[in-house]
Amino acid sequence: MFDVLIIGGGVSGVSCGLLLGSAYTKPFASDKKIGILTHQKASSLQDALFHNAYGIPSGKLGSELLTESLSHLHQVYPHIAQLPNEKVLKIEGENGNFSVTTNKNTYQARLVVLAIGAGNPFTIEGLEEFVIPHQKTNPEKNRIQLKNTDHLVKEGVYVCGVLAGWRSQLSIASGSGAAVGTDILTLWNGGVHVQVHDSTKK
Repeated sequence: MFDVLIIGGGVSGVSCGLLLGSAYTKPFASDKKIGILTHQKASSLQDALFHNAYGIPSGKLGSELLTESLSHLHQVYPHIAQLPNEKVLKIEGENGNFSVTTNKNTYQARLVVLAIGAGNPFTIEGLEEFVIPHQKTNPEKNRIQLKNTDHLVKEGVYVCGVLAGWRSQLSIASGSGAAVGTDILTLWNGGVHVQVHDSTKK
């Protein structure tokens, strides 16, 4: 049973994982089991080239970021289980007890974070009722999003990045994933708001 299972190894998913992983010294997060399904074949980063993203050198390839970010996550927070090469097919259950079925396995999770692209059609069974046209892309692009309130689709299911209705910019996706991470940490902390900062003064 994962305490949280992140679906998607792109910008928003890894950003969420980094925030959750960074809280491992906190009493409310130290025993949490976190997993991330890192299937990336459809990631928009595959063909991306960056000149306008904060902290990223001009000319950086998105394909490089895909592999480097997962290496970074593994290096600094190895307690997060990375599950590669599995495509999610179905999500069933309710808050605290979800089943996530892939093309290879079925996982149990108390919370689920969806951090995949906004391509149409939406191919994960079980959340069809939340699919709507994307509100911040041109209609001719035929993108979709999941209905949500501040990233929460329904109790126990979060969405981040473009699938949450944000525009397709790396910095926006990163912030969206981090926001979901802090929301989950706040939930684990009994509703007391959480930010996790490292400092040279510590």
